[in-house]
Amino acid sequence: MRQTIASLLTGFIFGLGLCLSHMTDPAVVQGFLDIAGAWDPTLLFVMGGGVAVAFAGYRYVLRWKQPLWAPRFPAAPSGAIDTPLLSGAAIFGIGWGLAGYCPGPALVSLASGRRVILLFVAAMLIGMIAARWMRTSRSGSMSPIAR
Repeated sequence: MRQTIASLLTGFIFGLGLCLSHMTDPAVVQGFLDIAGAWDPTLLFVMGGGVAVAFAGYRYVLRWKQPLWAPRFPAAPSGAIDTPLLSGAAIFGIGWGLAGYCPGPALVSLASGRRVILLFVAAMLIGMIAARWMRTSRSGSMSPIAR
């Protein structure tokens, strides 16, 4: 129960931060990506603030023997640069640039009830389901490019 409450509280704080920094507005994201036009550096400051807070938080928390409400810290990612990682990053970047949304802000924006957000989230979920299906159906055929 504590993990659920902690997750909900963390998600609420994250969503509130996205709203306060206007990251739920696709025009802000697209303005940041428009380096040849009317470039908007707002996202750069939001990302810098997020990296600084995460850096300080990880340095503090990783000194603990175990998390507050879990038996152990999650395992670190493998660090492998493979085809799914590269293709996923490319698809994410293209979708982010075209739509101005990534998963977090899109889910927060669901509260607006706008049809375009509902369509984006539906397409995102279909893509996630398709990627999982492809990964499990070809479990051994995707080999790493580099380790």
